[in-house]
Amino acid sequence: MQFLENIRIVLCRPIYGGNIGSVCRAMANMGLSDLAIAGAGHINWEDARKMACAAEAILANRKEMPTLGEAVADRTLVIGATARLGLYRQHALTPRESAPQILDAARNGRVALIFGPEDNGLNNLELEACNRLIQIPSSEAYRSLNLAQAVMICAYELFVAAEVFEPLGEKSVEANFSMKELMFGMWEEALLKIGFMEPDKARHMMLGVRRIFSRGKLTEDDVRILMGIARQTLWCAGQNKK
Repeated sequence: MQFLENIRIVLCRPIYGGNIGSVCRAMANMGLSDLAIAGAGHINWEDARKMACAAEAILANRKEMPTLGEAVADRTLVIGATARLGLYRQHALTPRESAPQILDAARNGRVALIFGPEDNGLNNLELEACNRLIQIPSSEAYRSLNLAQAVMICAYELFVAAEVFEPLGEKSVEANFSMKELMFGMWEEALLKIGFMEPDKARHMMLGVRRIFSRGKLTEDDVRILMGIARQTLWCAGQNKK
């Protein structure tokens, strides 16, 4: 996670405080903390605080600079996000394609990822400050993304590429053959008891049941639950006959 600290999110001329707060929240979700705001006008900071939720620390520690040049002055790699098409934007990569390069640069230096204002995005002069460009794939019918959503998409790809997330593993081990056979025996008995199948067709019907339960891994906990269902079914069937 340490090299993610070398990645700065730069909001160039942002307009809405709510979007800035939402950007803070997206950054916190994805392990980023360095936020710089360049050339902002009048911002409703109360709206920003409301939308930041538990990411208020990122908002409070933001760096505000008059110009974009000051916001990226100490960066070795500067990347701009753009939704526009054009001759000088054709070399733009997707966030997924760019993520490994950004992380590699962040391991040895400092990186800035720039997002333009909500109304028009980065202009050509601001793009001149960028070494590389990112373009988020979107529908041709409407290419423009909300500022915070754009930051979240790029930050997510960086977080995934950094391989710092470790999903929780299955606590229960996979059930063995004998345990599953015991379960199938209980299910067969229960299905016969409730009249779901006739004895002469039981073997054929149980092939279907086995097929259903063989489509994925069954853990010991799974099998215990399924046996519990069969056991309760048998009890209910016995009660109904009294």
